[in-house]
Amino acid sequence: MLPVIHGSGQFALTVRRWFLEHSPDCLAVPLPASFRQQVEEAVLELPRPSIVMQPPTPRFGVESSQPEWSAPAWGEQPWSESEDDDKDDDDFDVDDDIAPTSYVPIDPCQPVIMAIRAAMGEHVPRAYVDLETDPFCPHSAVMPDPFAVRKVSPEMFAAAVLPSIARPHDGQAVDRMKCMALRLRELEKYHQRVLMVCSVLDWPWIREAYNRLDPQSNSPPNDGVNPEHDLVEPVTRYGVDSKSLLFLFGELPFITGLYERARAELDEDEDLQIDGVKELMLAARDNYRQELGSRARRITPLLLSKCLTYIRNLSLVHRRMTPDLVTIITASKQILGDQFALHVAELANHYPALKSAEDFDGADVLPEVKLGIDQARLPDGDMVSIVSRLPGPPISWQRIELSRRPTPFEKERWQYDWNPYQQCSYPPEDTQIENFRTRVFDRAKAIIGNDLARTEKFTTSVKDGIDIRDTLRHWYEKQIYVKIAPPSRGLLDACVMLFDSPSDPRNYPWRTTWFAEHEQESTLAFYATRFEDEMVGPGIGLSVYGGAMFLYPPIMLPDIWTDARLDYTTTLEERLIAAACLHSRGRQIAILSALPPGSGWQRLARRHKKHLVHVPISSFSDEQVQQLRMVHVLNGTKVRSYAADFIRKV
Repeated sequence: MLPVIHGSGQFALTVRRWFLEHSPDCLAVPLPASFRQQVEEAVLELPRPSIVMQPPTPRFGVESSQPEWSAPAWGEQPWSESEDDDKDDDDFDVDDDIAPTSYVPIDPCQPVIMAIRAAMGEHVPRAYVDLETDPFCPHSAVMPDPFAVRKVSPEMFAAAVLPSIARPHDGQAVDRMKCMALRLRELEKYHQRVLMVCSVLDWPWIREAYNRLDPQSNSPPNDGVNPEHDLVEPVTRYGVDSKSLLFLFGELPFITGLYERARAELDEDEDLQIDGVKELMLAARDNYRQELGSRARRITPLLLSKCLTYIRNLSLVHRRMTPDLVTIITASKQILGDQFALHVAELANHYPALKSAEDFDGADVLPEVKLGIDQARLPDGDMVSIVSRLPGPPISWQRIELSRRPTPFEKERWQYDWNPYQQCSYPPEDTQIENFRTRVFDRAKAIIGNDLARTEKFTTSVKDGIDIRDTLRHWYEKQIYVKIAPPSRGLLDACVMLFDSPSDPRNYPWRTTWFAEHEQESTLAFYATRFEDEMVGPGIGLSVYGGAMFLYPPIMLPDIWTDARLDYTTTLEERLIAAACLHSRGRQIAILSALPPGSGWQRLARRHKKHLVHVPISSFSDEQVQQLRMVHVLNGTKVRSYAADFIRKV
């Protein structure tokens, strides 16, 4: 007997290894014989997932003595069709009085499915030894993390769990244990090595019932009564909706797909349960970059390392060795932001091995069911309660706050409802960009002061500090040199930020000038992407700065993109620099860019008798710069009241 935890990829590997090492000549499957044909047909079509369901036998209660067609009694309300017409067709409530439908998940990471798959591949006979029950009563409990079996033998794992396994008190569970013990005694007559793969919660009681059997009569010594099979309904196999595979598989669908890929390519799969989390993060990073492009935050190896460390710590807090989906998404949200966490959540539910029915040789198109926790929506729309015949650890709903991605229909409707005569900015972003402009001004003033600094010999005061470099240079003079940093002179009221230089005009078609709403804001002129192409909410568009010019204190000026005085410029960057030189009252212009201004830009500044002070963009955090480049355009001030509910931080 090989005790396993259902729904565990690590135990599925253990079953495969055990099967190949011990070479049994018969496999005892803990399922009823009525599931045999459909389950084995489904196993042959793996990695295509499916579900085999067996409905309960309909129970008919005591009918009323009054015929259905008779007239209502005195005082009773006659039946009306309007009572049923009031119910919404989409409201499918599960009747608690109806027995649940039992099912077998055809999951590649199910140890029992792996055993059947291996036995069919090795042409080993299979015996389905469970009792036919109607209805089926599940038996499950919270169990240790199955990852421990990677370092511990299955015998030691089962022995460690044994003291916490409760004896089943349900009569059906006891009968099932007796039935499986009887079938094992029968199989001994025809086979030398019988392998029984069962739940770790059942194996002590199957073993107990097996040892209590009389080898000659195959009957229990206490009552001598063998359990009888119930009359059951025929089983049906369905496909599973791709969006609800998370409720069918024991592992994450993405990691299950990695197991199937390793099986197809004959790769090593011993560490996939942990390495799969890393591959999930890397794949989410690729999708994240593909969607956001230049707006994406840089996901460096250091950030990924911090996120994985956070995932490990959260798993240990929850007394687990491997992370669950909630832990992975929570850590991704805290370290890498909501947008990245959304990609992780979507990709974790993606099953890479899932193909269309045409891609499977000889596979039929199966009607699909949609699964939830202990519920399923059948192809005809009926909602039924379901219980697994291979139950793993119990799962429950948990809430994570993530802003969802709008659908194409919503984007199209928001574009249609946009009022072209109203637009304004988002105040929190205004505050952030103004604070950043102040930092650029301060950095530019420090650079101007450094250009005016000089050194002299120490006499009576150390001035602004000892200049170590000149002191060492003139060490032979036995003199100390001190620094003199005079305060910067002049007015610095213009700043040009070039985030993407050289800029392609086709990428930044939106060019406008915004005026300050109050005295704490700058006059802003910029070129950016079209906000109509990226609608994130009703009346909320997203644009990305290519370059911007700030004038503070704010002044009134004509739109620089239609001002004829600036038509001599040829590029977007030159027009911004020329506008800053034209409208600035100071002699210095702060310019933030990746590279220092070239000779062409310097000549343009000298034309207006101005001087460009270069501030390297690399001196600021790349994540901060990428966040500041994104500007949300609102369709009127009224949108500010709900804009925070739709704006997602990268």
